[in-house]
Amino acid sequence: MRISAIARSAYLAKFVACLSLSLQGVPAVATAPPGAYCVTDFGAVGDGATLNTAALQKAIDTCAAKGGGTVFFPPGTYLTGTLFLRDRVTWHLDAGAVLLGSTDLADYPPQTPAFRSYTDVNYVDKSLLYGENVHDVAIVGHGAIDGQGSHEVFKNKPFKRRPYLIRMIECRNVSVKDVTLRNSAMWVQHYLACDNVAIDGVTIDSLANGNNDGIDIDSCDRVRVANCDIRSIDDCIVLKSTSPRPCRRVTVTNCTLHSRCNALKCGTESTGGFEDITINNCVIHDTRLSGIALETVDGGTLQRVVVSNVTMNNVGNAIFIRLGNRARPYLQDEAKRRADESSKEPAPARPGVGRLRGVIISNVIARGADQIGCAIAGVPGHPVEDVTLENIRITFAGGGERDLIDRHVPEQERQYPEYKMFGPLPAYGFYCRHARNVRFDNVRLDYEHPEHRPALVCDDVRGLQLDAFHAKPPIAGNVIRLLGGSSDKEL
Repeated sequence: MRISAIARSAYLAKFVACLSLSLQGVPAVATAPPGAYCVTDFGAVGDGATLNTAALQKAIDTCAAKGGGTVFFPPGTYLTGTLFLRDRVTWHLDAGAVLLGSTDLADYPPQTPAFRSYTDVNYVDKSLLYGENVHDVAIVGHGAIDGQGSHEVFKNKPFKRRPYLIRMIECRNVSVKDVTLRNSAMWVQHYLACDNVAIDGVTIDSLANGNNDGIDIDSCDRVRVANCDIRSIDDCIVLKSTSPRPCRRVTVTNCTLHSRCNALKCGTESTGGFEDITINNCVIHDTRLSGIALETVDGGTLQRVVVSNVTMNNVGNAIFIRLGNRARPYLQDEAKRRADESSKEPAPARPGVGRLRGVIISNVIARGADQIGCAIAGVPGHPVEDVTLENIRITFAGGGERDLIDRHVPEQERQYPEYKMFGPLPAYGFYCRHARNVRFDNVRLDYEHPEHRPALVCDDVRGLQLDAFHAKPPIAGNVIRLLGGSSDKEL
């Protein structure tokens, strides 16, 4: 098709005008997609100083009242307090658009959801974006949402004085795609009891404050997390069940993760447990605690979990698996509990010990793990069950002295689960205790500094199976040590 001379001339004129504005430092004005509700048409001003909460909410509510559609944010910085998501509304943040959280706590009205969990009792009643019982909602585009979490109003303040960036509760058909989320004052994203959630291509840069997990999937069903790049002070991607509803049917894939805590984690809150979880094709780097941490300590069952194709570099610990007995009631007010410890009032009923079974971790390469080692640990009478590690390569720091070989490892049944909880382990590689049917298949373990400890120690382990287990021998002694009546199927 030939372009007419008039059309070509008009196009060139528009191009020259835009180029001229760009050279003058003036951004070209973005045009809203056909049928979209542009926030500036409702009085929003993108100057970074005008509070736009009312104008932005009006655009959202108008779109919803018309049956749904797209609310468009052109380039600009839109200062706002809490905004409420509505049914069938897509937020489109254009490149250059920034939704900027207010630093005035009065702009974040407290919200108590109908669906109760440990989070609203202890952690949160404020958020920048809030949705409850809404469906078919989306936040898309190449713009950004910034919580200003390092501001003195939020920095190092109690949990409920720090808003989440995004919080959705009992929502259905949720999509968050391509946006950048940064500088949250608390958790970046919290999806609680939601169904059918897709988080794709999201960049998270959240080093502004503490407790700012990148993505929290909590008591949800049918969730896909893909192609995300996450830098966070707290855990990058963490699955929780802060209610009796399990977190299940979750897929995490193709993510790059850096954390000053854990990269990939199930727990710590685990009342409802975790079922049918797959995690694959992830790159983890410069992470202070565990690359992979699978934990259930509050009575729930963790089962049918598969982690595969993961590389790690410079992590504190590669793999940590823990069935514990913290047994925290999910609606317990921790502050009140501590204040009433001397009271004679009966404490809330604690859940029983949960179960951890049916875990496969495969195709993992890790370097830079520290001296402590990896643990696979249950509690007396409640073993971890059916764990397979295959095609694993881990290089540890080593440097363990001879006195660690016979070191007593405390049970720590009710302690907060973290890979450092037991202290330096009697094995430089894996320490397995209270476990049944643990299989190591094509596992290679190495260390960098002279090491006296065995590579593998099993205490109260039944059904140990080793196939092509290769480990650098310690300076003296055995590579493998079996304690507490541990037995093997094939050794």
